[in-house]
Order: sequence, then structure tokens, then C-alpha cells
Amino acid sequence: MAPVPLSPVNVGHIDDVQELRKAKPTIIPKRFVRDETERPSLSTTNLSSAYETIPVVDLSKLVKGSKDEFQTEISKLAVSCEEWGFFQVINHGIDLDLLESIEKVGKEFFMLPLEEKQKYPMAPGTVQGYGQAFIFSEDQKLDWCNMFALGVEPHSIRVPKLWPTKPHEFSETVEEYSREVRRLCQKLLGFIAMSLGLNKDTFEEMFGVAVQAVRMNYYPPCPRPDLVLGLSPHSDGSALTVLQQGKGSSVGLQILKDNTWVPVQPLPNALVINIGDTIEVLTNGRYQSVEHRAVTDKEKDRLSIVTFYAPSYDIELGPIPQLVNGNLPCKYKRYSHGEYSKHYVTNKLQGKKTLEFAKINQTQNSS
Repeated sequence: MAPVPLSPVNVGHIDDVQELRKAKPTIIPKRFVRDETERPSLSTTNLSSAYETIPVVDLSKLVKGSKDEFQTEISKLAVSCEEWGFFQVINHGIDLDLLESIEKVGKEFFMLPLEEKQKYPMAPGTVQGYGQAFIFSEDQKLDWCNMFALGVEPHSIRVPKLWPTKPHEFSETVEEYSREVRRLCQKLLGFIAMSLGLNKDTFEEMFGVAVQAVRMNYYPPCPRPDLVLGLSPHSDGSALTVLQQGKGSSVGLQILKDNTWVPVQPLPNALVINIGDTIEVLTNGRYQSVEHRAVTDKEKDRLSIVTFYAPSYDIELGPIPQLVNGNLPCKYKRYSHGEYSKHYVTNKLQGKKTLEFAKINQTQNSS
């Protein structure tokens, strides 16, 4: 019988980083200080050259470009997914005013008094509401981050009492933003399927009524950014993740590329897209989810708005048969996406460790 996972512990106001920041601490509380091997290197050497290497995909050329433009862009998309697991998408079709509106209500929510935000607590064992997710023990290190997360689609995963009444336009803006991001995810998955030589509708037909959630992360300035992490290293359990970073924010996202943490500087009005564990499984490892983390800044705060897009919980997943062959034997078992999601949210963030749930034992595979 499998061990029952611990329920996340409640994180009190004493560990709320915004409240800590107000107190202007001269010493970082021990719960936030990382072991030396985990601490980020904040050297700015060669950052500009690193930025230039993050692939950029122009969605307008995939949607309405010439045949040559389409072929160039679909090849770029394939390389982005195969070699990076991350890319930025420009000309994505989402109204820039809407991007500004979601940032505005997100920032306003985090600036509310703590008592107001605590009306929407992230209950133990869940990942919706305000607080810190993936905390399972009293001695576990905390991220220098406050989170607010909501299940959006299908409506059955929503928890209405967690949708805030302040700011007044919060819910309406999240609804409109989520509809647009959902359309973007559907388009991108269509082109990702085509980049693999599959039918454009492959993923959408397989996913059923896709699950969608939004999470806002707020990282206050930290007096010792060299000692903490904004968000622990992890890969996402989703199919696709869409990241929007607030204008004027510090550079916080880093991805693990060739065993080096590479910072991602978002382009103006672009969205950062990454492949989740689900796509890694479906493509039999051809497109891989990538470990990423967030670091903090001494002077600047940072807001990020993250959308997770994944198959319906009752869908059974496994590698797509066309992507399994003699050169690429089956690496992952078939499993219920609901089971994997439960496994993901009941384990702390530890790189790509949660994906081991889906891997076939290689000795078993070769016997």
C-alpha cells in the first residue's frame, strides 16, 4: 500500500513575504535560507548573450503567413520544443490592454491588507487560494513568494468562495483573460502537433474538456537575493504553461539548459511558453519539460501571471503510438491524468522528480 502523502501545513502571517518585507528584516528568517548548493548565482556576466538564445516564435506567421514563412516558423517551433522546452511567442493575438488589465488587478490584489487576502486561504491539501503551495512539513524551506491560484475550467473545479470581491473587476478580468489564453493554447497545441508530423487536432481531440488554472506569483524585493529562491526548481505537470511577466518587473525566471541556469528576459508584449510533463509523455520524450525556477531581486518586485493548460482529469494518457518505434522505445506508461495531477500536487517541488511516476522501469522495458 502506498504511503499517504502529508497534508500541506498552514503557513502563517509570520511567513508571508510581503509582511516580512514591511518589517525590513536585516536577517533572512532561517526557513527561507537555502542550502549552499541550492543558492542562486546572481552574476550578470554574459546575461545579454543568454537572452538572445531563448527562441522566439511569431504566431502570426503560423496563422496567416506565406507557405515559406509558415515552414520557417514551424521548424523554429520544433527546435524550440525539442532543444529548449521554452519559447517566447510574439504576435499572439491577445489584446495588449487585456494584458495590462490582468497585471493591474493582480498587483492590486497583492497590495490589499493581509486580512483581506486571508479571506481566500489555500486550504491544506489544495493548490487554490492565497498562500504557499507544495508545503508539506514544518522544516521545509519556503519560497520568497506569495501565490494566489484559481481553477478556471471546467467550472466543476472552481471554488467560488475563493474568487475575490476586491479589486471589483478581478473576476471579470480573469474570466476574459483566461478565455483568450485558452484560445492561444489551443492554437499552439495545433501547431506543436503539426511540428511532430501529427494531425493538427491530435491533442485537442485527446484532451477532452481541458483543465485550466491561473496562478499569480508576487515576489517582493529581498534584502539577500543570494540566499533565497523565489520559486523552487520544478517542471510543470501541465501540457502547456503560459507565463506573463508584469511590466517593469525584475528578471526572475531561469531555465535549466545544459546544466546551467539561463535567465529569461521576456520581450515586450510577448508571452513565455513552456512544455509541461504531459507533452513530454505524449511525445515519448521527444519534446521534454524543462526544470525552471525563479530568483528574487534586492530592489525590484516581480509579478508573474501563469496559466496551466492540461487534459481533462478523466483522460488516460500515454505516448502517442506514431512517436514510439525501434529507435525510440516506449519510455512512459499509460496512466490517468487525474492520478498524475493528484501525485503532482501532493509532492513538494523537486526538479523533475514527479515525472518518475510515469516512467517505465528501463530494465523492465528491455526484458
